[in-house]
Amino acid sequence: MDVFSRRHVGPSSGEVQEMLSFLGYKNIQTFIDDVVPAGIRMDGELKLRPALSEFEALSELRELANKNKIYKSFIGLGYSDCITPPVIQRNILESPGWYTQYTPYQAEISQGRLEALLNFQTMISDLTGLPMSNASLLDEATAAAEAMHMCLALTDDGGGRGFFVSQRCHPQTIEVLKTRAEPLGVKIIIGDHGNFDFKEKIFGALVQYPCTDGAVLDYEKFGAKVKAAGGLFVVAADLLSLCVLKAPGEFGADIAIGSAQRFGVPLGYGGPHAAYLSTKDEYKRQIPGRIVGVSIDATGAPALRLALQTREQHIRRGKATSNICTAQVLLAVMASMYGVYHGPKGLKDIAENVHSLAATFAEGVKELGYELIAPEFFDTVTVMVNPGDTPSVMEAAYKSGMNLRVIDDNKISVAFDETKNFSDIGKLVEFFNFKKKKIELVIKAKAIPADLGRKSEFMTHPVFNSHHSETQMLRYMHKLQNKDLSLTTSMIPLGSCTMKLNATAEMLPVTWPEFGNIHPFAPQEQAEGYRILIERLENWLAEITGFDGISLQPNAGSQGEYAGLLVIRAFHKSRGDLNRDVCLIPTSAHGTNPATATMANMKVIPVECDANGNVSLDDLRKKAETHAANLGALMVTYPSTHGVFEEEIEEICQIIHKYGGQVYMDGANMNAQVGLCRPGEFGPDVCHLNLHKTFCIPHGGGGPGMGPIGVK
Repeated sequence: MDVFSRRHVGPSSGEVQEMLSFLGYKNIQTFIDDVVPAGIRMDGELKLRPALSEFEALSELRELANKNKIYKSFIGLGYSDCITPPVIQRNILESPGWYTQYTPYQAEISQGRLEALLNFQTMISDLTGLPMSNASLLDEATAAAEAMHMCLALTDDGGGRGFFVSQRCHPQTIEVLKTRAEPLGVKIIIGDHGNFDFKEKIFGALVQYPCTDGAVLDYEKFGAKVKAAGGLFVVAADLLSLCVLKAPGEFGADIAIGSAQRFGVPLGYGGPHAAYLSTKDEYKRQIPGRIVGVSIDATGAPALRLALQTREQHIRRGKATSNICTAQVLLAVMASMYGVYHGPKGLKDIAENVHSLAATFAEGVKELGYELIAPEFFDTVTVMVNPGDTPSVMEAAYKSGMNLRVIDDNKISVAFDETKNFSDIGKLVEFFNFKKKKIELVIKAKAIPADLGRKSEFMTHPVFNSHHSETQMLRYMHKLQNKDLSLTTSMIPLGSCTMKLNATAEMLPVTWPEFGNIHPFAPQEQAEGYRILIERLENWLAEITGFDGISLQPNAGSQGEYAGLLVIRAFHKSRGDLNRDVCLIPTSAHGTNPATATMANMKVIPVECDANGNVSLDDLRKKAETHAANLGALMVTYPSTHGVFEEEIEEICQIIHKYGGQVYMDGANMNAQVGLCRPGEFGPDVCHLNLHKTFCIPHGGGGPGMGPIGVK
């Protein structure tokens, strides 16, 4: 009775037989033989371990979870422990009425989640002081890269200019920016914003607010210089800090980006989390991701819809400015509900308490004689120490179950959040107290510069000031949930790549603390369970797809596409083929395909389809031969967008290989191949997988997504 398929495969044997009979087949095997080309069919079975029952799988996951060690994290770096209000955890994150919906392309069955996303946009706009916000992006580093691309498009840069990035931005953000800039020919200029002389021409600049080391700096004059130089000014801002700090829009920011993670979304070893991007009204046509807007329905009543979304930008295909189509909707909904539940006063109280903890710790270490890297900060204090003392401080913290951050040999950073308390401060100060000096900790309220304190109101809309009891919150969330179509109501018949399942047994471990409360930069020995889980998944996906290597890094199908093309680009580069920048894409392809190729700085050449919607081999041969000297890749969806296994897929791949190109396969429809054929065996060189479609990642109304790639 506990066999997974018995509980979760939708159609009964009678229904399957009825469908087969209608199509003229005796059984499923004859149907498969007729539909899947014989030349690509697998020999034998997948070499996977026997399936576990739900109970056995949960028991094994519990064993893996127990291998993870939960330490108190003071690491920061844009990731904070937080408290997920139980009413939100139980009724959003753990509710199939919220985590099973598909993307809200049909507004009439999506009014609940669209309202929750409108709340997210309103909250972000209010906190950042900028009128337009999307809902949402994938993570802070990706949002920074999207902002850079947006600046490039808005300044109509003709080349020769760079993008300035403050050296005090989070290091992972800087790394992603470098990766995303290289294909575009953009030079990343990393430096001190205070000393930058603007002799190098720039089209934009990014600063961190507060800095990765915690310092709160006044960027207004620098922002004015960026604009005077013809660039746009981007600020990566911590959302909670904006409850007490001046809004980026109030000191000249053109774009604000950041993460909504600390608004009630668990760390989860680094994600998924919802990022945000807000900007000025005049830039709304270049904003990546989705924007929810207020419209009216056929009766004249107010109604919500997707007013602008990147998928619509894909009408421009090769001219698209972003390939983002997965928004982290489920996580954005959680963050918005966190804002609704606490309201502006509650958020400000949390921010002031976190800041007070940091300020009190700072006073303690200063009394011990230490200097701080910055006297003014929000939640992160960086202490200057003797290089020889750094290992001793870190070891003492580690033995006490605490993780601190070493910036370099003489800088240790300590970041606070809403889960920490006054008793933590006493322990932390003692780690630095080598002389065993007796001190008395005195609670300090403030270490923010007066001219950077927040004076403007935020989140004044009634929705943020009406639902502060659990009962009120429960009713509000259920009112919205009841406006949506989810699997609690019916199946969602929106196409071949959307038919999926979120089994309760698969979802349960998501909220276990041993998985949810691990910081992504925690020492690796604290995440042994995660290491085993990741390694197993990579091996299983390699067996399922027939590819030789798997990367689980891309956190959406769109990012899998992008990573896949960068791998192909790197392959050609490694062979000295620096000119292979042409990407052939069938006209039937997903809209993200040409957008991705454009972002990888490839020239998109469309390939015609025949009357049945299949790739035209004649046109493919013609285009491949014409562009043979520069052919980089073909992007092909298989089965096709129409759900068809094209008979000529092997020949399609052979044509591309003949002229020196590589084949990227869009794996959105991989669920139709599992156990029947393996793309690594019939021609494709790279493929992404939508684990939120083929396997169990909650789609949540448009994300979280996960888009790992397989490569030969």
